[in-house]
Amino acid sequence: MKTQARALLAALAPADANSVFRATATAVKHGLYDEALAPLESAAKRHSRDARIWQILGLAHRGREDSVAARDAFAKAAQLAPGDPLIAHSLARVTMEAGFPAADLFARAVAMAPDDGAVRQGYAAALFAESRMDEAIAMLDAALARSPAWTAGHETATRLRWMRGDGNGSTVTYERALAAEPGRQDLWQSLISLLLQGERFDEALTVIARARAALGPQPILDGLDTVCVAERGDIEAADRGFARLGPIRHVSMAVRYARHLLRAGRALEAAAFAERWIDADPDFLMTPYLAVAWRLTGDARWQWLEGDPRLIGVYDIGARIGALDALAARLRTLHLATRQPLDQTVRGGTQTDGPLFARAEPEIRALREAIVEAVEAHVAQLPAHDPRHPLLAAPRGPVRFAGSWSVRLSDAGFHVNHVHPAGWLSSAFYVALPDGAIGGDRHDGWLTLGEATELGLDLPPIRLIEPKPGRLVLFPSTMWHGTRPFAAGERLTVAFDVARPND
Repeated sequence: MKTQARALLAALAPADANSVFRATATAVKHGLYDEALAPLESAAKRHSRDARIWQILGLAHRGREDSVAARDAFAKAAQLAPGDPLIAHSLARVTMEAGFPAADLFARAVAMAPDDGAVRQGYAAALFAESRMDEAIAMLDAALARSPAWTAGHETATRLRWMRGDGNGSTVTYERALAAEPGRQDLWQSLISLLLQGERFDEALTVIARARAALGPQPILDGLDTVCVAERGDIEAADRGFARLGPIRHVSMAVRYARHLLRAGRALEAAAFAERWIDADPDFLMTPYLAVAWRLTGDARWQWLEGDPRLIGVYDIGARIGALDALAARLRTLHLATRQPLDQTVRGGTQTDGPLFARAEPEIRALREAIVEAVEAHVAQLPAHDPRHPLLAAPRGPVRFAGSWSVRLSDAGFHVNHVHPAGWLSSAFYVALPDGAIGGDRHDGWLTLGEATELGLDLPPIRLIEPKPGRLVLFPSTMWHGTRPFAAGERLTVAFDVARPND
C-alpha cells in the first residue's frame, strides 16, 4: 500500500487541490508523514483557502510529533471550516498533546459531535490534564446516564476513578448500567476484561459468576473464567478450564495458555506449544514466552533470539540534554494522579497520560531530540536483517514512537516484570534517583532484563543495569523487563516504545 501511496504523491498535480488532497491524505494514512510534508506545505501556500489541505498538513505534523505545527495547521483549517466537527476535534486533540489547555476546545468539539464517544474521551483527558479530574468523571457519568451501553466510556470513567483513589467504587458506572440492563453481554465482558487487566482476579471471578446468572451459559465467560484462574495460579482449575475450551484458535488465548504452562512448570510443553504458533503470530505476541521456555529447557535457539549483546544498548546522553534538574521539575508537574493506573505495571508510583514526546515544552523537545539520535545509533549497530527474528525482521526506517510517558516511583516502588507487545524497541531513561537508595547487594532500583518473575519462574536476569541520571537503556520490546524495589525516595524516569518500522 505504501508503494501506491508514493505513486500518488509522485503523480499529484500541484495546481489541482483535489489531486493534492487525495495523494497526501493517502500518504498520511499509510504513515508517509515526511514524504507528504513538502507537497503539503507548498499546497498550503497555493491553496491557502482550502481547509482540507490544512487539515492533512496538521495530520502530517501530528504523525511527526510536531504538535505545535500541527496545532497551527488545524487552527487554520478550523478558521476556514468552523462547522467541521472532525477539524474541531483534531484541533482540540493536538492542542492537548502539545501540553496546552484544551478543555474549552473539546467542549466545543463535543457540542458539534455530541454522539462521538472519542471526542468525549478526549474531553475527559483534557480536563484531567488541567487537574479537573472530578469534572471529567462527572461529565462521563452524565454521558453514561444517557448512553449506558457506551463501553469505552465506562472503561475511561473506571480508570479515572481508580487513579483518584476510589478503589472498589471505581466500577460504579458499570454497576448502574448492569442493574438496569443485566442482559448486556458487552458490558459484562468489558467489565471483566478491565478487572483482568488490573489483575483483580478474585473480583473478576465474582463478576463472571454474576454474568452467568444473568446471561446463562456463554463460551466467552468460560474463556474469561479460565484466564482468571490461570493468572491467579490455580493450576488444576486452569488445566480443567483449558481442556473444556477445546482447541485454541486465537493467538491471544494461545498466549494465555503458554503463560499457564510456564507457571505450571511444564517448560518443554510450553516450548513445543509456542513453536507451533511462530508462523501464525505476526505481532510476535508469543515471543516472550518462547524465550523463557527456551531458556528453561536449555535450547540453543535462545541465543539467536535474545543472546546477542548488541540487542541491548546502554547510552549516557545526559550531556546532550542539558539540565536534568529542569527536566525533572517539568516532569513532576505532569504527574497528576494519586496512584498508579489500573492496567499498568507500575507499583507504588504514578504514570503520565498522553504521548509525552508530543509536548511542546523545551525540556521535552530537547529530550526527544537526544533520544532519537541515540535510537538511530543503536539501530545502526544492530545485527543484520533476519526475516524470522522479532527485532531484526523489521526494515530500518525513520524513528517513530508508539508511546512515550514518565513514571515516578516512590518508597518501595517498582515495575512488575512485563513486556511491551505494541513496541519494537523499549526503553528506560533515568532523570532523577534517590540518594543512597539505589544499589546494594539486592541491586535496589536496578533494571532487570529477562527476569519473568510474574510467571513464578526462578530465572535469573540475563542482565542487571544500574540506573544513573542521564542514562538511556534500549532493549527489544519482546524482552522481559522490570525493576527491583528500593527503600525510599523518588525514582523519576521516562520510557517509550519505538514503533516497529514497516515498508
